[in-house]
Amino acid sequence: YVEEVDVTALEELRDRLNASRGERGPKLTVLPFLMRAMVRAIGEQPMVNAHFDDEAGIVHQYGGVHVGVATQTPRGLVVPVVRHAEARDLWGCAAETARLAEAARAGTASGDELTGSTITITSLGAMGGLVTTPIINRPEVAIVGVNKIQMRPMWDGHAFQPRKMMNLSSGFDHRVVDGWDAAVFVQRVKALLETPAMIFV
Repeated sequence: YVEEVDVTALEELRDRLNASRGERGPKLTVLPFLMRAMVRAIGEQPMVNAHFDDEAGIVHQYGGVHVGVATQTPRGLVVPVVRHAEARDLWGCAAETARLAEAARAGTASGDELTGSTITITSLGAMGGLVTTPIINRPEVAIVGVNKIQMRPMWDGHAFQPRKMMNLSSGFDHRVVDGWDAAVFVQRVKALLETPAMIFV
C-alpha cells in the first residue's frame, strides 16, 4: 500500500526542534516522528503489531511496540530493535535509534538488540526512491517503508503550492491484516505526520 504524505509542516517542526537543542542530544530525523505516529496508529489497529506462527497457524499480538529499524552496515542489512517505542518520547526514540544504528554499524550490537521486533521501518534515506516494495520481516505482519522527500507542486484548490512530499510504501501479511485495515493504519499514520502536533496530543 503506497500513500503520499505532505511532510512540509513536519520538516518545519523538525528543524525548529533540532535548532532548540543545539548540539545537545541526537538530531531528529523523520524516523522518530514516524515511530511515534505508528505507536498511535497501532493503538487503533493493533493487529499490525503482531507475529504470525506459520507452522502453528497462531497469531501473537503484542502490547509493546518494538520497532525494528532496517540498517545498512558494512556486513549487510541488520535490523536493530527500538524496544517499547510506546514508552519513549520523540527524543527517546531518536537517541535509541542513533545508539542502535551506531552499534549495528560497528558490529557491537548484541543478539538481543537485533531480535524481537514486532513491526519494522525500512528507509534508504536520500536513496529511498519514489516507491519501494518493502519485504515483511517475518514473522512480523507489517513493514513501513520510507521514501525520499521531494519538493513537488501540489494543488490546494486555488493554485499550485510547493510542498515537501514523501511516499510511504508499506507491506502487510494478508493472512492477518486485511487490506482495509492496512489502509486505515497507513491513513492514520499519514494524518499524524501531516499534522505533527497531533503526535504529541
